[in-house]
Amino acid sequence: MTVPLEVHLDAGDQERALRADVVAGLTATPKWLPPKWFYDARGSELFEQITELPEYYPTRAERAILTERAAQIARLTGARTLIELGSGYSTKTRLLLEALHPALFVPMDVSPTALEAAADQIATDFPALPVRGIVGDITRHLNSLPDASDRLIAFLGGTIGNFEPADRARLLADVRRVLRPGEHLLLGTDLVKSPRALVPAYDDAAGVTAEFNKNVLRVLNHHLQADFDIDGFAHVALWNADHEWIEMRLRARWPMRVTIPAVDLVVELAAGEEIRTEISAKFRREGVDKELTEAGFALDQWWTDPEARFALSLAHATP
Repeated sequence: MTVPLEVHLDAGDQERALRADVVAGLTATPKWLPPKWFYDARGSELFEQITELPEYYPTRAERAILTERAAQIARLTGARTLIELGSGYSTKTRLLLEALHPALFVPMDVSPTALEAAADQIATDFPALPVRGIVGDITRHLNSLPDASDRLIAFLGGTIGNFEPADRARLLADVRRVLRPGEHLLLGTDLVKSPRALVPAYDDAAGVTAEFNKNVLRVLNHHLQADFDIDGFAHVALWNADHEWIEMRLRARWPMRVTIPAVDLVVELAAGEEIRTEISAKFRREGVDKELTEAGFALDQWWTDPEARFALSLAHATP
């Protein structure tokens, strides 16, 4: 079954945003690129592979919580509309759909490839469920979400950790503005733990995460005619104890001079110089509670997996 997509982020929008981010990030000191540019069709496939790796515990931990708590979430929220932000392939979301029996499912993602595949598969598996897929950027297009009844917004996978604190606060406040008082947010957050468990989740033995990290360079080569030598970069994952987040970086193996004709930019990289491509913040309960409260939510429930590696927070929008 094919679900028509509502597109708020077309190829032209993507191209303009990519160009702006590349110029801003690669002329900064230190250099950076936003993680959203990992996710072309190949990047989305690689991330799905990552979620199945033995080192990558967050997906399994969050699935365990959802398996145990989905029915309780349905009772507590009474949600008739399920909205999923950054939905990807919506693999864990089925647990919520089976418990909620909603009148409408709205997955939203920047990747039309992943969104189309997920929406079509869910429409096939849940033939009575209306599905409205939205291609959009959660930092720009939340106002396109439907004004339906009894909404539950799910933001899973720990993706909130990819935002720095100020951007995270802005996003949570934007989500609150979309909701009416009493409607709900289900938020997935990875928790602070030993770097011995954290770092391998972002630097797996099979090298899948390294390929995922380097995919951002392939995106630039393809869309902006850049000439990055992919093999000239090493994947780096490290724990930043001061900020309590994982950083992924790409480290130049030797001096490079990269041209990016589409934005008329030449980038000089010294041997060992790094481009930061992602942060993945880890959280503590008191910090999540504080951020939700500041955004206009009240924390109702806090659930973790049996090993307390990952948490799901259920919160409601306050008046």
